[in-house]
Amino acid sequence: MMIVSISLLLHAQQEGNIDHFIIKENLIKNGKLAIIATDADENPKESISGTYQFTINGFKQELSFNEGVAITPHAIESSAFVFIKHRNQQGSHGRLYYVLKNDKGLNPIAINWYYLILIPAVILLVAYLFKRMVILAIVILIGLFIFNYSKGLDVENIVETIVHGIKDWM
Repeated sequence: MMIVSISLLLHAQQEGNIDHFIIKENLIKNGKLAIIATDADENPKESISGTYQFTINGFKQELSFNEGVAITPHAIESSAFVFIKHRNQQGSHGRLYYVLKNDKGLNPIAINWYYLILIPAVILLVAYLFKRMVILAIVILIGLFIFNYSKGLDVENIVETIVHGIKDWM
């Protein structure tokens, strides 16, 4: 009897936690992002309501969730990288997105952590195999770094994305 009540209590506490989330464009297309609390299979958790602390690109924001959905306070002006992190009792949970802004609205594209390792590793491997391409590989890597930095992705966000990805993978 005691084990069942403790299990129910833990389940009730976990029901109010945000361990997974996705972002979409706000339904009224005002340039703001909607953060949707989900379970591990990315099914929306409509039971989430209240104020939760998030970090968006290094800035702390208190987001008010209503039936599992919260709207970010600031609009996205141009295409940019957005790193969103939430910390609760189970630890921190973060995701990196590239939000593409065009005439149709916002299109958030989730970036998996292994791409942040794989793409530079492939460029360095090709440069290693073909010694004449070392200068070209360095120029490509510098160009990739400059593009990422100009769109709001810094080294801290890259490292945090990789750490969160590895932690979730294990």
